Amino acid sequence: MSNQLARINMIKQQLRTGNVTNPAILALYDQIPRDEFAPNGFKPFAYSDMQIPLSHEQRMLTPLEEGLILQSLALQGFETVLEIGTGSGFLTALLSRLCKHVISVDYYSAFTHQAQRHLDAHRCTNVTLLTGDGAQGWVDLAPFDAIVFTGAFDALNDSHRLQIVPGGKLFAIIGQEPVMQGQLHTLNHDGMWHTEVVFETNIPALIDTSKTKDFVF
Repeated sequence: MSNQLARINMIKQQLRTGNVTNPAILALYDQIPRDEFAPNGFKPFAYSDMQIPLSHEQRMLTPLEEGLILQSLALQGFETVLEIGTGSGFLTALLSRLCKHVISVDYYSAFTHQAQRHLDAHRCTNVTLLTGDGAQGWVDLAPFDAIVFTGAFDALNDSHRLQIVPGGKLFAIIGQEPVMQGQLHTLNHDGMWHTEVVFETNIPALIDTSKTKDFVF
């Protein structure tokens, strides 16, 4: 199957049937070829309904999960967005088309460097890539209009919440294997938080170097 046909089928059979209906988001999958961000050996699966394995035991989200995240954020184009977990850089590229500036952090420099090449190739010039531990967000550059965590963790904390401006949104994958929820947390202008479940998933845990390391015998 050609990439073009695979992309059309993905939009019709995965995104639309999964309630991703925003035309601007659907159009992005035509504008930015997902297979160019997928690792070698998995490019034929770039438009499949699967989490594609990356190095360092990480995974790409499925196309539907990406689309649902973007649709839930409802970006207007003026936002500064913090993404924790750059991975392949594909979601970073999609975010860059929908907001003013993306700051994307990954623990692994190999992901940062590879993502930079892909983003440059697609002229995503409004992205700043950083390498480091973003489990607590990125306080030095806060506040943000939106934060997206692409790895799972147990619960949001005050440090995460304090980095969001009033009216802002925070997407996080909360839970432990195998039961996790992609949740959208919205801060209204009265200082109240509202939470909704966007989808259920199972994704590798966010790397957090502040956690005590388990001993391996």
